[in-house]
Amino acid sequence: MTSHIAPETIPAHQAVPTTVKGACPHDCPDTCALLTTVHNGVAIKVAGNPEHPATGGVLCTKVARYAERTHHPERLLHPLKRVGPKGSGQFLPVSWAEALADIAAKLQAVAATDPRAVLPYSYAGTMGLVQGESIAARFFHRLGASLLDRTICASAGGEALVHTLGGKVGMRVEQFAHSQVIVIWGSNAIGSNLHFWRHVQAAKRNGATLVCIDPRRTETAEKCQHHLQLLPGTDAALALALMHEFTVHGLLDEDYITRFTTGWADLHGQNGTQRSLRERCLLWTPERAAAVCGVDPQAIRDLARLMGETARKNQPVAIRLNYGMQRTRGGGNAVRAVACLPALLGAWRHPAGGLLMSSSGHFPAQRNTLQRPDLLTQGLGGRAPRTINMSSVGDALLAQPGDPVLQGGPPIAAVVVYNSNPVAVAPESAKVVQGFARPDLFTVVLEHSDYADYVLPATTQLEHWDIHTSYGHTDVLLNQPAIAPVGQSKPNTQVFRELAALMGFAEPCFADTDEALCRQAFGPEIDFNQLLAHGFAPLPEAHAPLAPFAQGAFPTPSGRCEFYSQRLAGQGLDPLPNHVPNLEAADSNPTLARRYPLAMISPPARNFLNSTFVNVTSLRDIEAEPVLEMHGTDAAARGLTEGALVRVFNDRGSYHCALRISPRARPGVVNGLGIWWRKLGVRGTNVNEVTSQALTDLGRAPTFYDCLVQVEAAGD
Repeated sequence: MTSHIAPETIPAHQAVPTTVKGACPHDCPDTCALLTTVHNGVAIKVAGNPEHPATGGVLCTKVARYAERTHHPERLLHPLKRVGPKGSGQFLPVSWAEALADIAAKLQAVAATDPRAVLPYSYAGTMGLVQGESIAARFFHRLGASLLDRTICASAGGEALVHTLGGKVGMRVEQFAHSQVIVIWGSNAIGSNLHFWRHVQAAKRNGATLVCIDPRRTETAEKCQHHLQLLPGTDAALALALMHEFTVHGLLDEDYITRFTTGWADLHGQNGTQRSLRERCLLWTPERAAAVCGVDPQAIRDLARLMGETARKNQPVAIRLNYGMQRTRGGGNAVRAVACLPALLGAWRHPAGGLLMSSSGHFPAQRNTLQRPDLLTQGLGGRAPRTINMSSVGDALLAQPGDPVLQGGPPIAAVVVYNSNPVAVAPESAKVVQGFARPDLFTVVLEHSDYADYVLPATTQLEHWDIHTSYGHTDVLLNQPAIAPVGQSKPNTQVFRELAALMGFAEPCFADTDEALCRQAFGPEIDFNQLLAHGFAPLPEAHAPLAPFAQGAFPTPSGRCEFYSQRLAGQGLDPLPNHVPNLEAADSNPTLARRYPLAMISPPARNFLNSTFVNVTSLRDIEAEPVLEMHGTDAAARGLTEGALVRVFNDRGSYHCALRISPRARPGVVNGLGIWWRKLGVRGTNVNEVTSQALTDLGRAPTFYDCLVQVEAAGD
């Protein structure tokens, strides 16, 4: 699939188009290799690189329209200064010199009192190592600004993998094509992991059985032979029940468990108070788990038998785990529980067996070289560093001196936002908006914002250098600029270089060019000439083995798969995975559940990537409007009809959207598809008006899918 600029806009006499190799920058495990066709300085087509095995010449609908995004008629092309009230969208053009001089002066004034009052806010608007966090990180470290705990997407699951497998490591994605059973757990692969789905289809043609585990009947679930449509936040209970069935029916690989795991059958802890994983899972019968998960106990037995008997036949069983399931209070424990399953079955013996949640831990990226955390000591001048959790930014922006969210530091006086859209994506967005609307908060945003004092035009991926890892495959990708920066836009790196110079930061590292930063990212580990020639380079076998844990060698302290984590025990946490009930559920909070009886999850709409691409007209036209999916029985009980405007609400707030009565929602659960820009949503809000700033059990991550609501017809 490709994106085109209308050919009639190109004069016939222009030169022959050229093609430039690049990489998709977005928060997706596929990290595709791109080919951008350029005609007379204009990007006219973006396509997948057919030479890159992981991409195979195919792009998703979103990125196939990247040229439309780069040459969008509403794209910001020059710096703007706010002249009206915050949120009013009233700005006037200014020069770069005026904007940067004023920004530098104001940041210096804040830093003179305490630089920790400056907060950078960024995430995965680009996943590039250079435009993401290189010169920007150096700048904020040298300034002594607050550190940002970047937790909003994957930190619960990432920490869970660290305490189980030893890192964000796992199977090679291409090996799923050879698996016999594939369990797709918490992932709508067709919409969010398209290239993995190609391998799944190959396996299915070869006789593989596909199982989807997801509260929503996604496009992926419809294509699998089996779907367990469990309640949000109950994944650990299901995993423990599968362990129960493996154990009582003799489906365990006892040899693998003995040689390569720890914590299965031995007692740990004082006075035997901590059970082994074997003891714990034996408490989780299919009937008990089914009551928690809201599924048929026979479906649990059948899945356990399918996985266990396949593994007993020495055939590969593979799990593709994704991030949606970790966005509840017990999300970290849930990922730990699922990550234990392959070791119990000995599935890791096969290249096509095991688990993949993230491959990012395989990459030997030189992040400290790029980000220079050593500069922090100069900027702080003896003050203690502090870290602000991005998932609690609403509370942080409104906090007064002494509030625990400020970590002993001053209230936030200035925010610089890049590669993110916190007003749209952060939970409990009414507080986020209230915080950014503070008249005394100095705010700079690179790209778009109605709440900024300055808005600065940033380049898109087609206009700058960058280098990329992946969390879905094991290739490094290089992005070379295909066109010159449009208008007056500048790369993130250049903006922070110029700010550093204005603020007197004389360290040589601020003079590094973007190409030099790309070369620093991996040093001699990756042949940079190969990247220049082909646009991608696979990781060496030493970093990405074909069957990484066939002989154990997990990157944990013990070298084993750690069912029991001594590190968690040392933190006073449960060293064994367990089911941790949702904060907002009928069993844990019955009073709240009586008022708000519907559980809500908020996966991204298929044609958006979180809040990215919402302003691309062709994609927004496909989605049409913000939608809430609801099962017919729940709609009938409320007298609601298809297409009605409804109000979704709880104690945190409310938002409005169109109702879609759909079998994609199970009874008792609604699906609020996101994430629309607030100003493009109904009545200026979006789904995060009702989500919570509460954090997960591990990783300090948000609990977007741990959310009770009520739904009613909207008034006029």
